[in-house]
Amino acid sequence: MKRLPGKLVTSAAFVGIGIVALLGARFLFAGQLPSGVGKPPTGTEPVPASTPYVEEHTHFDSTDPGGTVRSALAALGRQNATMIFFQMPPDRFDHPGRFDAEVLLPVAKKYPGKLALLGGGGTLNAMIIQSAVTGDVGLAVRKKFKERAEDLLREGVIGFGEMAAEHFDGATPYQYAPADHPLYLLLADIAAEHGVPIDLHMEAVPQDMPLPAGLKSPPNPPMLHQNIAGLERLLAHNPRAKIIWAHAGADGTGYRTPDLCRRLLKTHSNLYMEIKTDPQVPGMNYPLADGKIKPEWLSLFTDFSDRFIMGSDQHYPEPKGTEQRWQELVLLFNQLPSDVRHKIGTENIARIYGQSVASYLSVAKN
Repeated sequence: MKRLPGKLVTSAAFVGIGIVALLGARFLFAGQLPSGVGKPPTGTEPVPASTPYVEEHTHFDSTDPGGTVRSALAALGRQNATMIFFQMPPDRFDHPGRFDAEVLLPVAKKYPGKLALLGGGGTLNAMIIQSAVTGDVGLAVRKKFKERAEDLLREGVIGFGEMAAEHFDGATPYQYAPADHPLYLLLADIAAEHGVPIDLHMEAVPQDMPLPAGLKSPPNPPMLHQNIAGLERLLAHNPRAKIIWAHAGADGTGYRTPDLCRRLLKTHSNLYMEIKTDPQVPGMNYPLADGKIKPEWLSLFTDFSDRFIMGSDQHYPEPKGTEQRWQELVLLFNQLPSDVRHKIGTENIARIYGQSVASYLSVAKN
């Protein structure tokens, strides 16, 4: 296993920890399964997407790169997915399970047009969280951050993710940094320069507020900092930087509403959103009721069909004995109008990620 550059390694050893093993841990937020959410009956064959799509947000077992790749390649046909993108868990330097894209890149590179990676969750994100705690955003910190970001791009990542501005304790520890932190603004400039996106995990907190019911403190803090204004400052800082706000449809605070999404999408042309549905942990403002897309969500997906992509947060190898996360999202996807499906499935990905990805999707579409 390749190690991170020595200048970024802390006293915690650079070792992988399997995301699949972490699924037994407490999820990001508590929630009850809505009655009748549209999953197929237990024991039935999986339902594939009615038109091809790119699965833009998944995670993997860092201790088993080969098994991860075999599982993902086998899943492409079942899902009718054209490509699968892996992302790094957003993490902190004090977490011993931290890893980054070097774990999987050598294997995934053997399958161009099928697999691709975003990077930075285990390093760039950890640097931002550390800087937010210490207050150090000096020249040395900025130089080290920029060097690491550019190293990842040279190694072959196609974007930066999964990054975190507000992430509840779960598979990785609680993390907070303002979305307009100086290192996030620097990352936006780097991303814009290289034409790659930033994938950002941020629970919606429109004003300072107590921790939502169902979440424990500690390890989460008793109070949350407002962050929507900071996100808007990040978006406005460099309009050429494409920001993907992860996990629309998996709301942990109750404030990631269709109305909020609509306002932000209307105001900021460089904002994109992933759709995520998890029937095991649906959270609040769930897009489905009795298996059908709620009217307010369908209207949002249709009105801003050029701004959404698919990101189920699926883990590979696929966990056994449970419904896979991608299935619920595909059932939602299959209900969209045909023109909306094509945009959300592949066309938006091609615009966001550029020619290196678009060339493969063009071949697949033909």
